[in-house]
Amino acid sequence: MLMVGLTGGIGSGKSAVSARLVERGAVLIDADQVAREVVAPGTDGLAAIVEAFSERVLDTDGALDRAALGAVVFPDEASRRRLEAIIHPRVRARTAELAAAAPPDAVVVNDVPLLVEVGLAPSYHLVLVVQTAMATRLERLARDRGMDRAEAERRIAAQADDARRRAAADVVLTNDGTLAELHAAVDALWQERLLPYEANLCARRAVRSHGVALAEADPTWPEQYARLAARIRHATAPADLRIDHIGSTAVPGLAAKDVIDIQLTVPRLADADGPLADRLADAGFPRLPGEWWDAPRPRGSGRWPKRLHGSADPARPVHLHIREVDSPGWRYALLVRDHLRADPDQRSAYLLLKRELAASAPDSATYTTAKDPWFDEEHLRAEEWAAQSGWRP
Repeated sequence: MLMVGLTGGIGSGKSAVSARLVERGAVLIDADQVAREVVAPGTDGLAAIVEAFSERVLDTDGALDRAALGAVVFPDEASRRRLEAIIHPRVRARTAELAAAAPPDAVVVNDVPLLVEVGLAPSYHLVLVVQTAMATRLERLARDRGMDRAEAERRIAAQADDARRRAAADVVLTNDGTLAELHAAVDALWQERLLPYEANLCARRAVRSHGVALAEADPTWPEQYARLAARIRHATAPADLRIDHIGSTAVPGLAAKDVIDIQLTVPRLADADGPLADRLADAGFPRLPGEWWDAPRPRGSGRWPKRLHGSADPARPVHLHIREVDSPGWRYALLVRDHLRADPDQRSAYLLLKRELAASAPDSATYTTAKDPWFDEEHLRAEEWAAQSGWRP
């Protein structure tokens, strides 16, 4: 199943987003609702809260008085952390139970207000953030929840800011317009990304890019890599495998095909088979069929074998190269990246070549092959630079 993490600041309107996703067919797990469930009267969660904060946080019926609890914990970070340590593990356990009960081909949306704050983003296939202007949020909190401005500002300040949420987001939905506009954006996301992503995930099918269109250098490519790498790291835990951003999108200023190249390092190439391949596929990075290798440098020294995975996300193509540590292909990927980062002249020369070939190559395979002579020479230049600079992978 496709697991989507939905979050947004208090008053952002993410409940409207989650409701629309449910109308489209999503299975919703509401973390706030689960959080109420795990501290209902008679639960060990409520007992732990009373032990931590006394019976002053109970109402006359013995249930949790959330307003009284909020007055205790929101002004004090230590108290807030203590409350989170009680609630969050119980919410995670119950959430896992609810997700396991969903159909195997479902799109499961987990509405989590503190998704970013508690570091859950890497555990989802996709993170969706609802973002709304501060003035609108304050107005909604006063109108819909009866909060005065000071209390609303305290609640907002206790959460991650917009910049931190955007860094964790694969999709940002801006909710400053009408409800109809928001619904249209959610519907497009559902049809164009979520449903195809779920289908690809079930089929263990990776998105392939066969064209040669170059995108101008995107300053967000490193941020996109960081989110992908965090998911890969989460999927391969507890193994602590090295992950690197490689290829043209890892070199500032280079136009490139809009595909994020990532290198995952394994002790032995055989380690890339079996359970590791399955975990990556489950996380949204299925293996591409067939045998894969890199062209050797210099030529004639035999193929450099690797495993190649892609992305099931139709909006974010990925090439995940799995290579053995200290192998020639592993070293070469890191060396060329670092040399191009360090040498502006060669970076410019490579950019010119890419533009010329992209204009003339009919397909991706021809484009890649046509670059081979340049990379044969780049291999020599990069090795000379490595010897002079003391470079190490």
